[in-house]
Amino acid sequence: MPVKKSHRLTIVHIITGLNDGGAEGVLFRLCTQDTENQHVVISLSCEGKYGVLLRASGIEVCSLGMRPNILSVSALAKLVRLIRRYKPDVVQTWLIHGDLFGGIAARIAGIKALVWGIRHSTLEVGKAKITSIWTSRLLAKLSWWLPARIVVCSERAMDVHEGLGFNRSKMRFIPNGFDLVSFRPKLEEGSVFRAELGLGSDDFLIGAVGRYDPQKDHSNLLTALSILRARKIRLRCLLVGTNLDKNNLNLVKQIRGFGLEDVVRVFGRRTDVPAVMSALDLHVLPSAYGEAFPNVVAEAMSCETPCVVTDVGDSAYIVGSTGWVVPPRDAEALAAIIEKALEERLQSDQVKWRHRRLSARRRIEKLFDIKKMIIAYQKVWRESLG
Repeated sequence: MPVKKSHRLTIVHIITGLNDGGAEGVLFRLCTQDTENQHVVISLSCEGKYGVLLRASGIEVCSLGMRPNILSVSALAKLVRLIRRYKPDVVQTWLIHGDLFGGIAARIAGIKALVWGIRHSTLEVGKAKITSIWTSRLLAKLSWWLPARIVVCSERAMDVHEGLGFNRSKMRFIPNGFDLVSFRPKLEEGSVFRAELGLGSDDFLIGAVGRYDPQKDHSNLLTALSILRARKIRLRCLLVGTNLDKNNLNLVKQIRGFGLEDVVRVFGRRTDVPAVMSALDLHVLPSAYGEAFPNVVAEAMSCETPCVVTDVGDSAYIVGSTGWVVPPRDAEALAAIIEKALEERLQSDQVKWRHRRLSARRRIEKLFDIKKMIIAYQKVWRESLG
């Protein structure tokens, strides 16, 4: 029998880890803002950044301490015991290793209401880990009988995974949702941050927020900046995120190699992302592959910061007509569109640029409010019980 809507569900979430990342951020927002159900989070590895934040918000967190890509029988047995202890109505898994390991454990524990979470678009040979590629292929076969539902955060990823052999009839598209109270324009903080950098209102400041990873293709952005420098285009660029700091010797070497020491500043991971976004004139996502739904684009737009994105995952869908889209791995195209945005910012009347900023925020409000995401997940969880 279908569960009545008034029934409070216990949801056990199983995720690979809780370090800084898009999926981890969505999990945090979902668990802390869904007040209709009870949530428990199990990390296969460590608690990381979001484990601490979840605990501080009153969410119970357990971690198995598994090493990456090492699936042990003892860890599986421990996970099964944890699931049985919490007696969940639904098990929601996240990321491919969480889907596989958590899915098997849930079924052994007797849970049929299992919902997978797919958070990537493509896994290319030579770029993604071989273990991730083989795990995804195995999941395609298991998708026909193991999960009750499969949540996919990207429309493009749904098509890609259907092509890999996943059961399309079980897939449900739920785009990421954002807390528009936390992510909003913070103009005063942004102005203070610009002043600390020695920049005035007429200086053009771009930025790329996100961890250092080959997928993010910071080399593409640095190449584009070197092209703009050769054209005598004046701007400044901030790189913000995990491992985007002076301890990253490879990154520092690249910046020096392009002669961009006076153009690019690295800041590492920061907690005041809305203030950083509000300081930027333009946010750039230079990714080469693998994105499904890049959260950082919607976060920038929520702060009324227009975006340039490469055409990976659902990036083009997120920005719509409020920003610009270029092919991945094309530094010339990226440089040209940054220059175009700079010209619009500095040469057009303020009304036009203000309209672009407001349109970016309105698009997120219309399509990606966190309330819509929570309602969609609640619907899928109850479907899985039906």
